[in-house]
Amino acid sequence: MVEQCLSVFDKMVRSGFSPDVKNCNRVLRVLRDSDFVGQVREVYRLMVEFGIKPSIVTYNTLLDSFCKEGEVQQALELLFEMQRRGCDPNDVTYNVLINGLSKKGQFDQAKGLIEEMLNLGLKVSAYTYNPLICGYCRKGMLVEALAIGEAMTIRGISPTVSTYNSFMYGFCKRGKVADARRRFCDMLEKNMVPDIVSYNSLIYGYCHLGNIGEALQLLYELKGTNINPTVVTYNIIIMHGLCRWGELEDAMQLKEEMISRGILPDVFTYTILVNGSINVGNVQMAKEFFDEMLHRGLEPDQFAYTTRTAGEMKFGNASIAFSNLGAAFELLQKMVRDGLRPDHITYTSIIHAHLEIGHLRKARELFSEMLSKGLSPSVVTYTILIHAHIGTGRLEQAYMYFYEMQEKGVMPNVITYNVLINGLCKLKRLDQAYRYVYEMETKGIPRNKYTYTILINENSDLGNWQEALRLYKEMLDRGIRPDSCTHGALFKQLNKDYKLHAVQYLECITQE
Repeated sequence: MVEQCLSVFDKMVRSGFSPDVKNCNRVLRVLRDSDFVGQVREVYRLMVEFGIKPSIVTYNTLLDSFCKEGEVQQALELLFEMQRRGCDPNDVTYNVLINGLSKKGQFDQAKGLIEEMLNLGLKVSAYTYNPLICGYCRKGMLVEALAIGEAMTIRGISPTVSTYNSFMYGFCKRGKVADARRRFCDMLEKNMVPDIVSYNSLIYGYCHLGNIGEALQLLYELKGTNINPTVVTYNIIIMHGLCRWGELEDAMQLKEEMISRGILPDVFTYTILVNGSINVGNVQMAKEFFDEMLHRGLEPDQFAYTTRTAGEMKFGNASIAFSNLGAAFELLQKMVRDGLRPDHITYTSIIHAHLEIGHLRKARELFSEMLSKGLSPSVVTYTILIHAHIGTGRLEQAYMYFYEMQEKGVMPNVITYNVLINGLCKLKRLDQAYRYVYEMETKGIPRNKYTYTILINENSDLGNWQEALRLYKEMLDRGIRPDSCTHGALFKQLNKDYKLHAVQYLECITQE
């Protein structure tokens, strides 16, 4: 249909039979609804070229198309263009732009447009405010969302179900499920009918807190309503509820229940189950879920392949490492055959597996392949490379990766520094280790428990008892709690006679 619309439109304008603006708008709406933003631009260009004057409907359709594609800046430029051409924006124009800006997280500009609407005397409604409230809630900016809700109330605008849903999601994301439940009850008191999104938000909130019983109760409450649970509803419980808390058997039962109710699992359902199986150490079960997904005719996406590949790499002793790698490479090749591009997580998982069994050269080759495909390594990729090379005494290569990551704008974190410091300590290069400790401080990366334990351990090995104690006291002063590893590092060079003295001394300095 889209191709026919374009073909007829093109023939008409090029034959001198200019369609009126209403017909042009119909073509634009078809293209917008089919997400053909490039063709939308082309039709608009032809309209201008052949002297067909755009209407407010034309501009609003164009703006909506641009915003759907995330091209908000282009939408704002079109707003200025329509004003220059003498076409005054209406409330629909502003609502479309506020929605687009809110989805991009450009909240100040969105609020600015609301003020502009009010100054122009245009009608503001819940449809004006809802995108902004939703955007704030999704970003975890609950205070700002509530302020917008208050502004709505002051102006006498009643919230819609979508308004309530946004607030419920925002509260649940912050772990405030009781507040979300109160909003749910408010809807019922106002004779508003909650939708599946309302239930899904609450179910997510309860699952996130580990209250699976309450989440399942809500699922079964749905049976007494006209609202049917969706695959999203089940995925929330399986992922955030059961698999997250290690209840894999219950997750499998729930998957069977959803099938019996005519709700078919999707790729995401199976990916959750694969990941849940890996998290409990059951790689065979992960493989079975992945194979079942293929058997049902579902096409795994990039995330599904990455999860499955990571599972092959995560478990298994040295005797089966090679078979795990073989399975991972087979998955990688299938992923490419299916037209999916392996991402940096996929490569990082396989690189890590090679490093773990000492195949450093192969890991470096994969890293080069990753770069050649235009993929950007993450801080995790670089950190595991640094860890493997410095752990085998290849200091030059470890330094190379450390400085290369910063040149490419990937900033090392506390784990990266700890890996480097620990490696230098094992190579008996304590002075160099301290250099990176001080560098951490200058870059605003605070030392953690592991940083101190590494340094205490090395100073204890070298007999630097006073420095080890100084580090221990500094650790306490900074509010960092030592663990058994820290104490083990501190006391390991002391014989039994001195251990009591050491404990008493530590008790003294902690009370100073």
